[in-house]
Amino acid sequence: MSSGSRMYEEKFPEVDQVVMVQVKSIAEMGAYVQLLEYDNIEGMILLSELTRRRIRSVSKLIKVGRVEPVMVLRVDQEKGYIDLSKRRVSPEDVAACEEKYNKSKMVHSIMRHVAETSTCGTTLSDLYEHMGWPLYRKYGHCFEAFKHMVTKPDEILDALRRPDGSGAVSDEVRDALVKDIRRRMTPQPLKIRADIELTCFEYDGVLHIKDAMRAAEAATAESGGSSSEDAQVKVKVSLVASPLYVVTTQTLDKDKGVELVDLAVAAAGKAIEAKGGKIVIKEAARAVSERDDRLLAEKMEKLAKAAEEEESGSEEEDETMGDVDIEKTALQM
Repeated sequence: MSSGSRMYEEKFPEVDQVVMVQVKSIAEMGAYVQLLEYDNIEGMILLSELTRRRIRSVSKLIKVGRVEPVMVLRVDQEKGYIDLSKRRVSPEDVAACEEKYNKSKMVHSIMRHVAETSTCGTTLSDLYEHMGWPLYRKYGHCFEAFKHMVTKPDEILDALRRPDGSGAVSDEVRDALVKDIRRRMTPQPLKIRADIELTCFEYDGVLHIKDAMRAAEAATAESGGSSSEDAQVKVKVSLVASPLYVVTTQTLDKDKGVELVDLAVAAAGKAIEAKGGKIVIKEAARAVSERDDRLLAEKMEKLAKAAEEEESGSEEEDETMGDVDIEKTALQM
């Protein structure tokens, strides 16, 4: 990170703040680090602040190159000393720091790219001063403002002004900024999935299972809100291999997606149990990754292949049953 490219308006962090650092070297007194959000200024994690446990090997606790969330203990702005602690950071602190840092890193990356590709001489520090930091002050985090700019860039940018009353950024920078924000920050739909088993050994059990699947897919349509976004969210029930089925939906809102899939599963359960069948929830509704989807597809492919082999095997058995010497059999009779 070059000089003047800190992520926040403040040049130094505050005491008790949790910040993200990268370990540069390890010495007798502790570990020298760079504060990634504050223009890579140097700090030190004191040896006594590495862990609550007894230290046997410093190299096992902290490694050069590793990125760590740490708490600020002391800041001497005149001498440039920043003392840090790793052991005082709670799991909640870690999660909050990682979330903030990832947002700040995204904002920084977008603005740096715009500054580097701009032909009108805009610098990164200029972008921060006239746009980034004012948005941090107004929205709590510039990332939140950028999210709004995906759909309403003018609403955000038109409100920003330089001291002379002119716009915060030129038209060229505005266009490049909005283009990059839309490319990187347009939300991607999440896939929500539940895994269930449906069984029904009553008469017409297969038809009852199909009815339960249809009930699951219809339940969300009945419960959906009035907005067009609600209407577009649909649930699908697919057979993996009897009796295993998956209930899936895609949505931008994870909580809403989980709620819809839960509702669909409940509808399927109600329908199948009314016909004397049974539902078993193998895995409750949750967001799944592309890897999860790939594993499911591979599982379905293997099961389909196994079913084909079993079917072809039974056909071969039928053929061998036909290899009977009819004349010999007739004579024996």
